[in-house]
Amino acid sequence: MMGTRVFKTANLHGYSLQFSPFHADRLVCAASQHFGLSGQGAIFNVAVTSTGQIELLNKLVWDDALYDVAWSENDPNILVSASGDGSVQLWNAGQSIPLMVYKEHSKEVYGVDWNKTRLEQQFITASWDCTIKLWDPTRPQSLATFAGHSGIVYSAVWSPLIPRSFASVSGDGGLFIWNAAVPQSPTMKIGAHQAEVLSCDWCKYQEQILVTAASDGLVRGWDLRKFNAPIFEQIGCQMAVRRVQFSPHQTSVLAAVSYDFSTRIWDFKNCAEPIETINQHTEFVYGLDFNLHVPGQIADCGWDSLMCVYTPETLSKQIVLDRPQKLFLQK
Repeated sequence: MMGTRVFKTANLHGYSLQFSPFHADRLVCAASQHFGLSGQGAIFNVAVTSTGQIELLNKLVWDDALYDVAWSENDPNILVSASGDGSVQLWNAGQSIPLMVYKEHSKEVYGVDWNKTRLEQQFITASWDCTIKLWDPTRPQSLATFAGHSGIVYSAVWSPLIPRSFASVSGDGGLFIWNAAVPQSPTMKIGAHQAEVLSCDWCKYQEQILVTAASDGLVRGWDLRKFNAPIFEQIGCQMAVRRVQFSPHQTSVLAAVSYDFSTRIWDFKNCAEPIETINQHTEFVYGLDFNLHVPGQIADCGWDSLMCVYTPETLSKQIVLDRPQKLFLQK
């Protein structure tokens, strides 16, 4: 690994992190006391300095566990977080009190994602109450509720290329595709795993390709044009795969973090085995993100209270492709 920087989340256990879509050196990490089972949560707003250190800019504290965090795609100072008390918080990164708190979910909110096409200022939340909700940050009530999963919804993620479309995954083993304008039912249902599906992501270069990760330790790719069987299956994780993400810089590269304490990199056009396995955590690894502005750089975080920013050796050697224009509209 190249230039690993480490930041300690001070007795709070990392659940999620995200690089800023506006600034290459900024990221936030959502972490919780007592492994997220009880106690407070906090968002660590940090910057990677020119000397290679990770500097804490400020810390945003909430009275319950925080499980996920996402930056606004419209304002470089705004972010949203998901909490164990069923609420969702809208923050200004420089202020200690939320700008708004949304309270509609009846159980834990486990995932949040801001619409990356920037065509509309909206975000979605995924909850243990088996629903997904669509929000406009300027309104106190949700715009729509999407019900269809029969199990906990662990994650819902906007498509970066198909307007108003998002995917969700659940404890029912399903991968559902939704049109935000039609909350009554999903446009597509895929039986992705015979296990709880914990994470999904869209390919940044091929709009019909998605990836799922599950408690069975498998990472599977799906083509929405022929979804009767996965188009690839990546192996290597010894326990549940908590989060998976496609690279924004290479078409076929993806990364995942697992309860087996590892972060793994695959090239699904190369082989089913990882091209690199990183073992730098001593507990479950929960958070993962690619830096849009620094090719090959990723960050991960885990229950060992460590957040790491680094470039895996294999990614430092990858050829960087041109970014799709649709992904990076003018701010």
